Amino acid sequence: MFDIDTSKPVLVTGATGFVAGWVVKGLLEAGCTVHAAVRDPSKAEKIKHLDEIAANSTGEIKYFAADLLNDGSYDEAIAGCGVVFHTASPFTVDVKDPQKELVDPAVNGTINVLHAANKTDSVERVVLTSSCAAIYGDNADVAKAPNGRLDESVWNTSSNLSHNAYSFSKTEAEKAAWEIAKSQDRWKLVVVNPSLVAGPALQDRPTSESFSIVKQMGDGTMRMGAPRWAFGVIDVRDLATAHIAAGFHPDANGRNIISAHETDVYAMSQELKQKYAKYPLPRGAVPKWMAWLMAPMLGGGMTRALVARNFNIPWRADNTKAKRELGLSYRPLRTTMEDMFEQMLDAGMLERKL
Repeated sequence: MFDIDTSKPVLVTGATGFVAGWVVKGLLEAGCTVHAAVRDPSKAEKIKHLDEIAANSTGEIKYFAADLLNDGSYDEAIAGCGVVFHTASPFTVDVKDPQKELVDPAVNGTINVLHAANKTDSVERVVLTSSCAAIYGDNADVAKAPNGRLDESVWNTSSNLSHNAYSFSKTEAEKAAWEIAKSQDRWKLVVVNPSLVAGPALQDRPTSESFSIVKQMGDGTMRMGAPRWAFGVIDVRDLATAHIAAGFHPDANGRNIISAHETDVYAMSQELKQKYAKYPLPRGAVPKWMAWLMAPMLGGGMTRALVARNFNIPWRADNTKAKRELGLSYRPLRTTMEDMFEQMLDAGMLERKL
C-alpha cells in the first residue's frame, strides 16, 4: 500500500481521454485536486462525465485549456502541482501524414509538458503514459528480446514513419522524455508502458481504437474470421490504478510494462461467446496467407509487411516488475471484454439482440 499526497494539486493532460478519465476518477475519489488540461473547457459535453465524478467525490476538479503543440500552454495548469500525469497523445493507425498527425503531437507535446515541469518548482514526479509500442514494433521483434520475452530494457528499433508509425511516435516521445528527465535532478520520471487498453469507458460514446476492434467482433465484420494477431491486453481500470501507483508509490521508478494477458484478436473475441452467443462473433481464425493477399485492400494502415511480421507470431512480455514494485493485480480478460461489450450495447454502438 502507499499514501496519496493530496496536499498539492495534480495535473492530468488529455483529461477527457479513455485512460485519463479513469485516472482522474481515481484521483478525485482519493481526495485530490485535479488540474484537468483539455483542448476546450467550454465544451460541456466533453467534460460532463468528469463533472459528475467530481460531484460524487471528495476531490475537486479544475479545467485548463492547453494545446500539445504550443510551448507554454501548460504553464497555468501545472502551477502548484506536485505530480504530473501526461496521458495526452494521439492514438490512431489510419493517417495520411504520420509526421504531422502522430509524431509531432506525441513528441512536441511531451517536450512542452516536461518543459513546464522544469519551470515549476512544486513538481516532484512526472508519470508519462508511453506504451509497449515503445518497447517493440512487430511481434517478430519479440524473439530477439531477452529469453524471447519483452522487458523494460528493450526499445523499439523496427518502426519508422512508413512502418508502424504510431509505434514510432510513442518511441520517439518516450526517448525525448528520458532525455529531458536526465538533464535535471529535481523531479522523477516514471513511465507506464501499457499493452492494448480495453474495458469500459467513462464517456457515453468512446472512440478509442480498441472499441473499433471490438465493434468489428460484434457487428459481423469479422464473422468469417479474426486474425491471430497477438498482443498484450490491460483493463483500463487496472491501468488507471497503475498510473496512480506510478505517481505516488515510493518504489515507482523507470519504465513499467503494464499488461495482464497475452492474447490475440481471435482469442479476445471468444471471451464474448459465453454471454453474447447471439452476436455474429468470429467463427474462426483468418489464415495468414489470406490476410497477406488481402492486406492492400483492407485499409486502416494494413500492409503485407505488417501481416508477415505479426500474424501467427506469439507476443510475450515480462510484467513482473510493475506488479512487484507497484503492487498491482489484474482483472480476468473475460470481465474486461464483457464489460466493454455491454457498454457498447448500452451506447447504441452495437444493436442489442434480445
